[in-house]
Amino acid sequence: MKAKNTSPYLGDNNRLGDVIAAIQVMAVYKFYKLPFSDWADRINADAGQADKWEKIFKEHPEFFRLDSERKRASLVWRRQFPKRYDVDAERVISFQDYNSLTVQQKCRISRTPLTPGDIKALIDTAVSLHSRALEHQKDKRWWTAIAGAIGGLVGSIAGALIK
Repeated sequence: MKAKNTSPYLGDNNRLGDVIAAIQVMAVYKFYKLPFSDWADRINADAGQADKWEKIFKEHPEFFRLDSERKRASLVWRRQFPKRYDVDAERVISFQDYNSLTVQQKCRISRTPLTPGDIKALIDTAVSLHSRALEHQKDKRWWTAIAGAIGGLVGSIAGALIK
């Protein structure tokens, strides 16, 4: 299996912005998990870009997870909260209240939205990972230049020795 040489942050010039946009929307939207087309509509008002967002979610497991059917995405941090957030009342309900709900009512229960501090931490992490990917790319270019120069020097020496 071939190792991946580039970071997903470097695959597209807008990748960092897309990751940040997804974090912001997914952190606070009333429902924590949606199909790709719904996230595309929520994030950039174009459900037709579902494939783009599916790719982003898959390439950034540090922030996003897919459901077992691989058809819906959610924010990892938000998945850690219990499903007890009433999206209509905009409040967390007790375990007892949750257990007394009907199946239809439970469809209106989600996971708690993240706080501004949580969102900032995720965005800072994304910026840091992007910066590290850029630095790693620069380090690789430096090594390539040195390797090319050494190759040229070895070629020159070999050429001189052959004459």
